[in-house]
Amino acid sequence: MEARARITRRSVLMSVGGLLVGCTPDPQPGTVQLRLATGPAGAVYRRIGGALAAHITEQVPGATVTTVPSGASTDNIRMLRANTVQLGLSSLDAVITTGGTAPDGISAVCRLYDSHLHLVVMAGSAIDEFADLAGKRVSLGAHDSGTEFTSLRALALGPVDADGRNLSQAESAAALRAGEIDAMFSLTGVPTPAITELAQQHPIRLIPLDRQADALVTAYPGPYAPATIPGTAYAGVPATRTVAVPNVLLARNDLSDDLVYAITDTIFTQTITAASRGDAEAIPEAWQINVRTGISTGSIPLHPGAAQWFRDRKR
Repeated sequence: MEARARITRRSVLMSVGGLLVGCTPDPQPGTVQLRLATGPAGAVYRRIGGALAAHITEQVPGATVTTVPSGASTDNIRMLRANTVQLGLSSLDAVITTGGTAPDGISAVCRLYDSHLHLVVMAGSAIDEFADLAGKRVSLGAHDSGTEFTSLRALALGPVDADGRNLSQAESAAALRAGEIDAMFSLTGVPTPAITELAQQHPIRLIPLDRQADALVTAYPGPYAPATIPGTAYAGVPATRTVAVPNVLLARNDLSDDLVYAITDTIFTQTITAASRGDAEAIPEAWQINVRTGISTGSIPLHPGAAQWFRDRKR
């Protein structure tokens, strides 16, 4: 396997002019510029996207990856299809079309980590269960985010008619603290920065979502699974039942196989290694990245370069 990876990286370096089809012309011969769509302020997508971009830039010869802030999942998919970015993060439920396939021109590099749906209220809130959201001011996450996508599905299955607002995670936490909203959804890794900071400054509660998890699993088989946010995640908050959704790294299909092979190798070597060393850029979600689950992208096909990397790992 290691020999294959080294050969592939040399081929990347020697044939970098053919790495990418349809992208902005390279500013210098022998280099390729990639853009990776991440997420809004206060989101794990920002942190893990930054770590991935740094590792790919360092480890893949001739490639430079810059991050692009976004609304998150749905926004990232739109930018991938428009070729304004070449890589992007998305929750698995948001990328699966109604026909159960990936949008045209997009495939998966790998599964990264699972996000958990948080429903956060202040400790003194009168909201005790999901049904209490009726008529309340609730942040659904940033527009075009995975949070908005999944929370709208959960509300529709309720059915619960809430007064939805579109705020980023950081904006949601600030608005909840100020009493401008009554609750906030957040589909994100555990722990997530915006909620961690809020819990450290003010007592909060997480509303159980076990019934909503069951409803989502039944209505949309595949991307959802019942899960628990552990009691160690946020200060003063006990373990809470919820629903989990995998996150995937997506790529445009016109990225070369060698390039995506090298990117996949970097994710499953350098990112995991950085997490185990406790490097400054390492984040808790990086511990979930592993070869066994990385290939599990549901009905979204792997990019041929990524598929080849996983096949080589079995040899």
